[in-house]
Amino acid sequence: MEMQLAPKRVAKLHPTDILFQTPYWGRVKRQLGCRALAFDIEDPDRPRGDLLVLIQSCGEHGSVAYVPQGPEVGPSPENYGTYLESLSEVLAPHVDDDVVCIRYDLPWESQYAEEIRARRWNGYPEARVREMRMNFGTRSWNLRKATMDMTVASSLVVDLSGTEADLLARMKPKTRYNIGLARRRGVTVTAAAIDRLPDFYTLYCQTAARNGFASCEYRHFEAIFATFVRTHEQTEVLFLLASRKDDLLAGAIVALSGRRAVYLYGASATANRNLMGPYAVHWHAMQYARRRGCVDYDMGAVSPGLHPDHPFYGLYRFKTGFGGRIELRTGSWDYPLHPEAYQALRNAEGMSRGRNA
Repeated sequence: MEMQLAPKRVAKLHPTDILFQTPYWGRVKRQLGCRALAFDIEDPDRPRGDLLVLIQSCGEHGSVAYVPQGPEVGPSPENYGTYLESLSEVLAPHVDDDVVCIRYDLPWESQYAEEIRARRWNGYPEARVREMRMNFGTRSWNLRKATMDMTVASSLVVDLSGTEADLLARMKPKTRYNIGLARRRGVTVTAAAIDRLPDFYTLYCQTAARNGFASCEYRHFEAIFATFVRTHEQTEVLFLLASRKDDLLAGAIVALSGRRAVYLYGASATANRNLMGPYAVHWHAMQYARRRGCVDYDMGAVSPGLHPDHPFYGLYRFKTGFGGRIELRTGSWDYPLHPEAYQALRNAEGMSRGRNA
């Protein structure tokens, strides 16, 4: 029997540690204008799985069928390309004609993880090299590395097992010191009500301007909380603010799904940085996630290793202080369905990325 897909309701997606493959995330994206689809994957070569697919409009360039951090269960690394080719072929008939490509943001370990950890590679190879390896053995040689990764390809994940003393012992001395310093200087972290979201957003925009990254619109944050309040399912959203007296210092939005907590958004004030608000926020989030049964705390983007010229090197230095491991993922890959329209979309994305750099 060949691979097959069986459509089903988004609400019937299986429980998972991957936040972005949950019914909750499908509802968040519906709030933001996407169409959400769900399928059971019937594959004779591996355990039964399922898939959340988001149809995202790209304006004049058509639409993209986006698979956020999925499929959860994949093949061995040497078969990544042939598996994605087969999956794309059975998924294509289920999407509209204006969908120019299927875009997979893969949670699978990178094919280059071993080389990167052994420092034989200074980060991921260029797209051309990665495409050659990914397409090896495919019939159509049709998989393309996306112009950018939809979620981060290199993420720092902290192991929450053991006692709180064990967690602190696995951290670097400076990080432990800064967590204690925040406490001694009177910094408190509280689970905030949704009416504090405008305060967080102001801080978030300040952080984006200071660090030179493009900020999300306020409606993205509204969707995260509006959807959670309405559903109350297996996913939980934690909204934290750190302050001292009347001074707001830092904040975070963390989502818990299954056994994993994911740091989605963070913000910190430019003033009073000596109070170590971000350290207090992350420590509070880890303590909470551990009490709720999570075994991992995904802190998000870091450079793949000790590469000072990498744009995420500063995040690497900060986050690795909390201990943990770097997960090196495969990143985002496209399977074009309409080559000419896809190339136009790719050109537009490249231009947009250049403007935001």
